[in-house]
Amino acid sequence: MDSSGDGVGDLRGIAQGLPYLSWLGVDAVWISPFYPSPMKDFGYDVSDHGHVDPAFGTLEDFDALVAEAHRLGLKVVLDYVPNHTSDRHPWFEESRSSRDSPKRDWYLWRDPDPGTGGPPNNWLASFGGPGWTYDDATGQYYYHAYLPEQPDLNWRNGEVRAAMLGVLRFWLERGADGFRVDALRQLFKDELFRDNPPNPDHDPEGSPYDALLPVFSTDRPEVHEAVRGMRAVLDGYGGKLLVGELYLPIERLVAYYGEDGTGVHLPTNMHLIPTPWNAREVASLVERYEAALPEGAWPNWVLGNHDRSRIASRVGAAQAPVAAMLLLTLRGTPTIYYGDEIGMHDVPISPEKTQDPWERNVPGRGLGRDPERTPMQWTAGAKAGFCPPDAEPWLPVAEDHDRTNVAAERDDPASILTLHRRLLALRRATPALASGSYTPVPATGDALAYLREADGRRFLVALNLGHAPHHQLVPETGPTTRGRVILSTHPDREGEETDGELRLRPDEGLIVELLD
Repeated sequence: MDSSGDGVGDLRGIAQGLPYLSWLGVDAVWISPFYPSPMKDFGYDVSDHGHVDPAFGTLEDFDALVAEAHRLGLKVVLDYVPNHTSDRHPWFEESRSSRDSPKRDWYLWRDPDPGTGGPPNNWLASFGGPGWTYDDATGQYYYHAYLPEQPDLNWRNGEVRAAMLGVLRFWLERGADGFRVDALRQLFKDELFRDNPPNPDHDPEGSPYDALLPVFSTDRPEVHEAVRGMRAVLDGYGGKLLVGELYLPIERLVAYYGEDGTGVHLPTNMHLIPTPWNAREVASLVERYEAALPEGAWPNWVLGNHDRSRIASRVGAAQAPVAAMLLLTLRGTPTIYYGDEIGMHDVPISPEKTQDPWERNVPGRGLGRDPERTPMQWTAGAKAGFCPPDAEPWLPVAEDHDRTNVAAERDDPASILTLHRRLLALRRATPALASGSYTPVPATGDALAYLREADGRRFLVALNLGHAPHHQLVPETGPTTRGRVILSTHPDREGEETDGELRLRPDEGLIVELLD
């Protein structure tokens, strides 16, 4: 929410929304970067790690937000950006001032290729173009995994590591409850700066970055050493959470749990996002992920985020409630992206209103992330209640905000918002759903089913990912196959007795408590 009238959400606006989050039933709120920044990449180009950008408020506003969150029983998780800084950061300005600068080695500087005089190797930037930019003043290239305005830090330098761990301590001292570590896999690069190999499966219509396999510029073994250092800092404050943003195959993702409690608490499992909305493929993903988890590791699931198309746009409005039930009943910690709980969809953004540098750098590919970042829809009023009526929001609000908004859905028993709140309340009150075992149940066609069990109570979750009715057998795992529907995406089913077989309506999800 924008509290100042400049069209941009801010810390006071978040604080105003905290009672809603408490009412919804979440445990924590993750806030994207609010540090001083030239805003070349929405604050992920940090120019000062120890202050608040005036666009978002002040340090006092942050302190007030944390105090209010804690009063409401909510945790506050901050975005930590250790891989790169802004090119306006004093560290980089000092580093590029001279080859003899004491901070020259804080960033990745290399001589031009001796043969071509061009970039030192073939590494690409995620947002398009080469990963190297030439600096005329010093005659060397510097590396940036993202924009040229986001030079990468050199984590092989001990002073860099100490400074960035100091950033964690600064915000922990101000009350932060944890961190989501941005671009964690990029933290270390190959010491020899070898070329990345070509990707044989690259789609020419997709992102140019995917033309190469980034084996020498991401997910290097040394990243785990850096994670251990971060974890040690957080463990020194007790009860703090470390989340790692990691777009990696499952077998490499789970390695970030580390050994003996030295890794990331939650390496973000975002595999549900690209998985086709097909019961068999979703079931296979869950099975592979559960099997790959190290002993004692706690799973987590992400179905929507700020970098991918919204759930309602990917699976359709009819299936969005089913997706919510899947996310909130799988074993593990779920992450809900703001607005998904009210069914927000992608909003088309005209070229003249495009904000995302990815879309501007690689136009026409549909890579831009603006459509899923539009303002939260609070009311049916002008500008969806995100900002004052006479202000212009930084991105346009959805055309259906008069129907899809918190105020309209809050007291509607059939709304997707009410479903989210009821699912969260049920999860909190039911150990089997919060932390119980997960057992897949045989299902066919468009159906997906599994058991959650703890403390002698068994719950069958049955989801119809299709648009036709489906019959699902109740597994013979107890003395009877009788059950009672305790929650459905179609509320009129609740309380219904079942025995041996469930009749799933089109686009329906059910939670059935199995009876002795």
